[in-house]
Order: sequence, then C-alpha cells, then structure tokens
Amino acid sequence: MIGFITVAAMLVAMWVFEIVDTALGGALDGTFGLRSWSTDNPWSFLTSAFMHADFNHLIGNSVPFLVLGCLVALSGAGRLVGTTLIVMVVSGVGVWLFSGPTTLTVGASGLIFGYFGYTVLRGVVERRTVDIVIMICVVLFYGTMIWGVLPQQPGVSWQGHLFGFLGGLLAAYVLPGRRTPRPAAPSGPYGPQGYPG
Repeated sequence: MIGFITVAAMLVAMWVFEIVDTALGGALDGTFGLRSWSTDNPWSFLTSAFMHADFNHLIGNSVPFLVLGCLVALSGAGRLVGTTLIVMVVSGVGVWLFSGPTTLTVGASGLIFGYFGYTVLRGVVERRTVDIVIMICVVLFYGTMIWGVLPQQPGVSWQGHLFGFLGGLLAAYVLPGRRTPRPAAPSGPYGPQGYPG
C-alpha cells in the first residue's frame, strides 16, 4: 500500500510543479531540469523527472507512469524507491553525457522506461508466477515502447529513454529479491525434524 501511495504522491507532485511552473512562465524547468554538460544544478538528476515542458507532455506521461509505477510497487515500497533512485541516476548520467551541450531535459519518461525495463526483467530474474504474468502483460500493452530508445523525433530525449530502460534492467538485477517463506519444519517426538537427534 505504501508503494502505491508513493507512486500517486509522485504523480501529484508532478502536477503541482507543472501548475506552479506554468504560472511562473517555465522558470522551474530551468532550475530543476537537467542541463547536459553543466554542473550548476547537480540536484537536477533527482528533480528533472518531476518537471515537464507543458501540460500535454505531463498528460502523455501520467498514465504510463501511474500504471508501470504501481506494477513496480507490487514488489514493495523499498524496491520501488530503490528502482526509482537507480533509474534517476542512470538516466540522468546518460542524458547529461550524451545530449548536446546545455540541452535542457525534463519529464518522467526516463522513469517510465526504467519501470518498463524493471518489470520486464524482474519476471526473468524472480521466476515467480506473479512477476511472469506482470512481465507478459507489460510486454503486450507497452512492448512498442522499446522503439523509444532509438533516435526518432526531434525534441524527444531518446537518451533519457535508453538509459532509463538500462537503469530499470540494472535495478531488477541488483536489488534483492523477495524471500519466499520457508515451510516450518515438522515436529515430532524426537525433535524438530522428527528424527532421533
């Protein structure tokens, strides 16, 4: 439940920031967006995902962010936070290094692609029925997203998509898996294993 609340709170924050940013004429984007090759605002690695170019940009990101974020949250709040941080850093570094000098990048699409990568690889890593079902559903409904990691449309950060996706794969691989409770040992007259000790 905490994980779902966290995803919802992040989305609400994006909307609040966009409302304020629009009222300020886009001033927040310049301060909290990620500007490649610039060291002026190092916190922008963690804040650029909450900024958007306009409401159309935010609307386009809202549903996939909510859906894929909630699917990651099924793994637990800790894994959601860990995945989010890993994706933000990996995506941010990729954008910072491989975008043109002083290019300003904003938007949650890096996180969306990261959550996509996480849910796909987690089904392979975990090999649990629920994770495999999630993986199949994500591939069926969002599989065409993978083309977004390639340079296609001017003004769209394929770097954020690609490195966000790679960050999601990394998170699925390195974050500790869910532990399956071990069945209790049978008890007997000769000890917990039922054999003479």
